[in-house]
Amino acid sequence: MHLAILVTNTDLSDFAHQHPFDAEKFRAMVQGARRDWACTAFRVHLNEFPSSLAPFDGIIITGSPASVRDTDPWVARLMDLIRGTDLPMFGACYGHQAIAVALGGAVEDNPHGWSFGLERSEVTTPQPWMKGLGGSYRQFAAHKEQVTALPDEAQIVAKAKGVPCAGFVIGKRVYTTQNHPEMTPAFFAALLAEYGAVLGEDVVASAKATLAGQDDNAAYAESAAAFFEQAVSE
Repeated sequence: MHLAILVTNTDLSDFAHQHPFDAEKFRAMVQGARRDWACTAFRVHLNEFPSSLAPFDGIIITGSPASVRDTDPWVARLMDLIRGTDLPMFGACYGHQAIAVALGGAVEDNPHGWSFGLERSEVTTPQPWMKGLGGSYRQFAAHKEQVTALPDEAQIVAKAKGVPCAGFVIGKRVYTTQNHPEMTPAFFAALLAEYGAVLGEDVVASAKATLAGQDDNAAYAESAAAFFEQAVSE
């Protein structure tokens, strides 16, 4: 399997340079579940797009502090790519929202403000590739926008507190999560410390209270791998 990782994370700060970039995080996620799979990353936020998708079996679209409602040229180009491919796609956070908007859905501000912390998502419509997740799973959340309208034929597969669409599918071709299955506990703790002043005391306190819990990143990575496997076997 060869996956294209479309990196949308616009954070090029000193903080970002002190930690693995998203290309490395998602490669580690994928290869933690399927050691022999290849991943090639493209910094689409810097207008680096694959010249062809022919070499690839699937696409991953990463998270970002940018908004899918931004008018930057690379955002429009990404939307065109999403609409123009038949490859299976997995989207996390920004990727989840970008796929929704590109295919006819909508994204708006969270009415409750930030979702930030190790949050539990409840599985509402389990898919065959999600069987290892059980009835719920925990992932790191870091978002203040959310999907508020789904594309045609999309189906919500998970919900979380204040987030009616924590993940959706479109048939066997699209699988998404609003959260961050690529983030480790150490990275999230560093992120919380770095941006605490921006988030506010209440958000920081609430997020810190969740950090004693155990994430389900390994089980979720397995579900993403199983998603790609069933998609290419069609």
